[in-house]
Amino acid sequence: MTMLDSVDNQATPDSATASAIALDDRHVAHNYSPLPVVAETAEGAWITDVTGRRYLDCLAAYSAVNFGHRNPEIIAAAHAQLDRLTLVSRAFHSDRLGPFAQALSELCGKDMVLPMNSGAEAVESGIKVARKWGADVKGVPAGETNIVVAHNNFHGRTTTIISFSDDESARRGFGPYTPGFRSVPFGDHRALADAIDANTAAVLIEPIQGEAGIIVPPDDFLPRVREICTRNNVLMIADEIQSGLARTGRTFACDHWDVVPDVYLLGKALGGGVVPLSAVVADRDVLGVLHPGEHGSTFGGNPLATAIGTTVVGMLRRGEFQLRSTELGEHLHSRLTGLVGHGVTAVRGMGLWAGVDIDPDLGTGKQFGLALAERGVLVKDTHGSTLRFAPPLVVTADELDWAVDQFADTLTEARR
Repeated sequence: MTMLDSVDNQATPDSATASAIALDDRHVAHNYSPLPVVAETAEGAWITDVTGRRYLDCLAAYSAVNFGHRNPEIIAAAHAQLDRLTLVSRAFHSDRLGPFAQALSELCGKDMVLPMNSGAEAVESGIKVARKWGADVKGVPAGETNIVVAHNNFHGRTTTIISFSDDESARRGFGPYTPGFRSVPFGDHRALADAIDANTAAVLIEPIQGEAGIIVPPDDFLPRVREICTRNNVLMIADEIQSGLARTGRTFACDHWDVVPDVYLLGKALGGGVVPLSAVVADRDVLGVLHPGEHGSTFGGNPLATAIGTTVVGMLRRGEFQLRSTELGEHLHSRLTGLVGHGVTAVRGMGLWAGVDIDPDLGTGKQFGLALAERGVLVKDTHGSTLRFAPPLVVTADELDWAVDQFADTLTEARR
């Protein structure tokens, strides 16, 4: 019996599931609205809940689990490091930090790495570095630096980041907001060029917008952004936290357009689905603006995380996950595109990353996410009527076909 054969349709939540959800509701802050699934174990592309029911994971923790749940190579590295050393802070050196920074900087073609923990920390750190670079290198007067960003961006939910977000649910009630940002339409290089002035230190952009619904820019956009930044002595910062590390079929999404940013912001999959690990990666003339005491993190670059991160970089160097994402992504997009006109209005994305717009007359994205969970497929909605498909890169073509078949059946039921 295959895993596909063992997946049963979801029944009414049993007592174990209901109890776990009720406990969360009582004691966990309500900053998420999760699907009514209580995960207990996972392996590869599959999650098993507290009742033993299996689900095909088509979200991969927003790309944090690119290499599959409990990837054996990553788990082995974690176990080995747990027996040696886990945390020393940055008060002194560890034998794992230097090799990790060297491996990651070489993967990115840069000189230096600033290790952090979460993706939002990487973005915040990138903003600090850009402002310091603007002051120390470009000569922007103190307090006058600006950074250009894109409409409908998603870079996290810290106070500074929500200050330049369009998402009112993330902003409302959390002011006052941090100044110093100018937002322009994503994909419009002319508007971006017009927003830059002598005090602009950086352009911060997602090569492909994730939370907005997997929005791929026009083919000339990123090359023009690169040219505009170079011409104006402005740092190009690419937030590859979701799009990077093989998700789109290349090591970085920017690679699709042969664009090399000045700064990479990385996270999620860098920690192998085991620990939080993020990084700002740039050349010495950028990251060299930081001096002791100006920025830090107790857990940033800890031995456990960097041992795992070094393993992840080694896996990416082999190219197998980029190839899987490319080939399986073509298959996934072909199957999903076949549903256009049958309840789907548009499909976007690259590699194993797809945004699927559902005819709003049939229901919301959240309703379809719930219906698919009942069929054993885990996806998540965004922007009302869009579903995101981003399975671990270890998924098989047969598993993708099964997931799309469940989606097609759900659309058929909704159209009746």
